[in-house]
Amino acid sequence: CPVPENNETFTELLKHKNVIIERIVSSDKIIPFQQQHPQDEWVILLKGKATLAMDEKIITLQAGDYLFIPSNKKHTVSSTESGSFWLAVHIL
Repeated sequence: CPVPENNETFTELLKHKNVIIERIVSSDKIIPFQQQHPQDEWVILLKGKATLAMDEKIITLQAGDYLFIPSNKKHTVSSTESGSFWLAVHIL
């Protein structure tokens, strides 16, 4: 997957019943913004490094680390390493 010059690219890989699985590829030039999704989200970082802010905590992820983000939980991806590769599972 090509690495975007800025921000991240999102590709839906599967949508079935109440589950959506997407691939995320990150650049090292992202604009942090607060996100809040109406569904639960489980993410795993397969390659690279990333930093998120959630519940007034800084969370650092490295390849192999995963995180569950409950629905309506505010969170911000603060930084990512170029070429970071994620899988996100959204549970509707």
